Amino acid sequence: MRASPLLQRLLHLRRSLAASASESAHHQTRAFAAAAGCGGAGAGATSSAPKAPAAPPRLNGLRDVQAIVAVASGKGGVGKSTVAANLAAALAGTHGLRVGLLDADIHGPSVPTMMNLSGKPALQQQGEEEEEERGAAAREGGGASSRRRAANAPQAPRQPLMLPLVNHGVRCMSMGFFTEGDAPVVWRGPIVSSAIDRFLHGTAWGALDLLLVDMPPGTGDAQISLGQRLPLDGAIVVTTPQDVALLDARRGARMFQKVRVPLLGIVANMASFACGACGRAEDVFGSAEGVDRAARELGCPVLGRVPLEGAVSEQADAGAPVVVSRPASKAAAAFAAIAARVAEDLGLLGGAEGSGKRRKGPGAAGLKITMAD
Repeated sequence: MRASPLLQRLLHLRRSLAASASESAHHQTRAFAAAAGCGGAGAGATSSAPKAPAAPPRLNGLRDVQAIVAVASGKGGVGKSTVAANLAAALAGTHGLRVGLLDADIHGPSVPTMMNLSGKPALQQQGEEEEEERGAAAREGGGASSRRRAANAPQAPRQPLMLPLVNHGVRCMSMGFFTEGDAPVVWRGPIVSSAIDRFLHGTAWGALDLLLVDMPPGTGDAQISLGQRLPLDGAIVVTTPQDVALLDARRGARMFQKVRVPLLGIVANMASFACGACGRAEDVFGSAEGVDRAARELGCPVLGRVPLEGAVSEQADAGAPVVVSRPASKAAAAFAAIAARVAEDLGLLGGAEGSGKRRKGPGAAGLKITMAD
């Protein structure tokens, strides 16, 4: 039986939309691969299995990174990226640490806006790369963590490293540097994981005391993959005091515990609001009791509570974290205190090379996650 004219038109529209989506994904993959120095990656992309960018280089950009910390949340909308940007700026500005910020949220990158950065990263020239290699070789005496990261990095033919963009003393990398305006990234799981790998291992981070990874919200493939493949030194979970947010925060924290990443603590964002006229404080999203209870259940501290202030979002939209643009504000003071506590816990305040007391997680390379877990 022949389909009705209306059904035929609907089927034709469906095929047209599928073809358009496939072409968009194919175009984005090729554009990213070309900009990131991945050669012809993406040439054979299709709607069901787009070809991922090339794997990270063998001698990768993480070799001189002393500590890596994930900034995560169980759900979106709790200010995770705002917290990550302010912590990075505070650690770099107040404490003089060498800090990097990786925006691992491929589908919703926020770092370019919050750090006032734009443009495609340049590729490191061969001479610069060889000079870095010689410097790394000279420092290799006791570089156990560097060797461990090199061992965990996927082995592949070397590709040129991308140079991070820098502002507020923080070296940044984001998918937002490779997209235009509000163009969506229509990639599926495997290619997203490959892009994150490229950003992590394929960026010339240089010598860093700390690399903060602004994680995508949730507990999906990208989060598990990062937890498994990176020797994370710890994770910070951002939440609001609201019960719904805390429920998802617990899920996010449990995921890190599953992959054996130590929890550095919880940040309660938008914890209270002080009236500008009378100064009275209101717990807009709930009291602190819920956050304290969640921390006790998870066995980690509450790193700090950031008040709800209009300047935080205003300055984030302007690309000037509040710790830089409004250092006298209560929110900036809260971010600075959290940053100091994280740096102290990681043993990063004992000089440029660290105090030697940095707590190391056991790592999770090769850890299998099954439904039975």
